[in-house]
Amino acid sequence: MSLDVPAPVATRGPVRVVGTGLLGASVGLGLTTRGVDVVLWDPSRIALALARDVGAGRIAALGDVPVTLVVVAAPPDVTADVVLAELAAHPTAVVTDLASVKGHVLDSLRAAGADLTRYVGSHPMAGGARSGPAGALPDLFVGRPWVITDSGVSSREALLAVRTLAADLGAVPLAMDPRAHDDAVAVVSHVPQVAASLVAARLRDAAPGTLDLSGQGLRDVTRLAASDAALWTSILAANAGSVRDVLVDLRADLDLVIDALARADAGNSPAVTAQIADAATGALGVLARTIVAGNAGVARIPGKHGGTPRAYAVVTVLVPDVPGELARLLTDVGIAGVNLEDLQLEHASGRPVGMAAISVLPSRAEHLERELTARGWRLAS
Repeated sequence: MSLDVPAPVATRGPVRVVGTGLLGASVGLGLTTRGVDVVLWDPSRIALALARDVGAGRIAALGDVPVTLVVVAAPPDVTADVVLAELAAHPTAVVTDLASVKGHVLDSLRAAGADLTRYVGSHPMAGGARSGPAGALPDLFVGRPWVITDSGVSSREALLAVRTLAADLGAVPLAMDPRAHDDAVAVVSHVPQVAASLVAARLRDAAPGTLDLSGQGLRDVTRLAASDAALWTSILAANAGSVRDVLVDLRADLDLVIDALARADAGNSPAVTAQIADAATGALGVLARTIVAGNAGVARIPGKHGGTPRAYAVVTVLVPDVPGELARLLTDVGIAGVNLEDLQLEHASGRPVGMAAISVLPSRAEHLERELTARGWRLAS
């Protein structure tokens, strides 16, 4: 989607955005880019001023007309309190929140006696490498799922307003039950965060020289471990039940692997008995089934076009670590008439070269290899 000429939108302002972190500022920036009047609020004066300066909206002024929609972008532990205050302060506005946990927020609002006819929970499944308003992008939500959760009594007008907001920002609206949402994000988001943090924590006490052997696999597994601790403590606490259930099942699987490794290790002993050898052989089956189960799980992750993922061929190219070389490679891929489906970069530690793994349709892989070789690129077989 090109943002040079903003597409017409159905969302009508003023829209109030409360919380100017990455998500809130991106909502504001996306709406203002499309011509919608956005009023910003944040308890941090610095964050508020920065969000205004990057173009995410304006600060409220005397004489402003009542807002039509309030978007709350706050950590889950305070989201319900903020939503409750906004419902009271803006009695004619629809209020939605962007928190990554929905059941906890809804329970708190219901217990407080909030007007749930004007409240709709929502959660855009989007993020970025940079946090805060400085990392805001007007197209952050383009093509991303945006979950919409009915409070149970949300009015049709409120549901339509939030669905329209998501669509205007280029997202794909997806209706879900709040509990089903929390169970789902526990599997696809919250537990992966815990797993990445636990694996990365093992690196603190790694022997000297160990990390010199690290490659892209370790970077892939631990990427999430760099997340904000305060925010994720709030998220995990708010979705504790769903996350715990998944972790209990994961622990059972891990116990099976640990037991299998112990039996395999015993089977490696020169003095192993026939009984231990049989047990060790059974252990190999457990290990193999664990890897195969992982293969089956990762195969279910949707591809870039959604739905069932497509099998791609990978062409790996050695890229000199100098300015302009990666851009030249991508240009040559385009000149070859091949669509790039995915791209992964791995940097060789201590060497002035990297490897670019280019995913393409299998029918185009051989053609791309020939074209790149003809243009002087070295391929890694």
